[in-house]
Amino acid sequence: MVTQKSRIKLMLVDNDRNNTRIMTSMLKNAGFEICHCLLTTDALHAARRQKADIAIINISDDAFTGYNLCTQLKSCNSIPVIFISSHHDETSVVAGLEAGADDYITIPLRPRECISRIKTVLRRRDRFPTILRYGNITVDTIKGKVSKNGQEIFLSALEYRILLVFITHRGQILSRPRLLEEIWNMGGDYVSDNTLTVYIKRIREKIEDDPSSPRMIKTIRGQGYKTGL
Repeated sequence: MVTQKSRIKLMLVDNDRNNTRIMTSMLKNAGFEICHCLLTTDALHAARRQKADIAIINISDDAFTGYNLCTQLKSCNSIPVIFISSHHDETSVVAGLEAGADDYITIPLRPRECISRIKTVLRRRDRFPTILRYGNITVDTIKGKVSKNGQEIFLSALEYRILLVFITHRGQILSRPRLLEEIWNMGGDYVSDNTLTVYIKRIREKIEDDPSSPRMIKTIRGQGYKTGL
């Protein structure tokens, strides 16, 4: 339960009345303070006015609008966003996470799992220092921005999370299974072994001075990867 003293403001953006009723009851029983919004404009006004701690957006019917709202919420308030959706397929889940969501929960909801995921996202938000530095790379974990030599570089949501794993485990050798586990624990992101190789290649191309001879994310043959600085 969330205590009265630490009551968390949760913004629910959902135009499905039945789902809203179920979610509101479940979240209130868990101790959250709920603000319900139907439209993107209402959600943005509520976020600015009430300073929500976290937002849950139902993207079952209109994923594109949900993605845009997620981007706007993070740019103006930097609050965690969780998507809920009736779409269970891997493509939909990956698209939602790539759009910037901190987690993706499928409908029908399992109450205890849902509450646990919300709390995990909130803990993760509080776990990282505001600014992380790694060589000439700076990560602003509040704004979710990455800079190289003072110039902002764009990383997808999943690339950003993978980079955080490397930075928070600097100096350690991370086997591929361990790295996949850390990515899953951080955001509930499903990443296949082959896809991981692609993401690491993309990250190196963005943060390394010479991606063909990486210094920041090194491959340790037969063991995995290691942060090199």
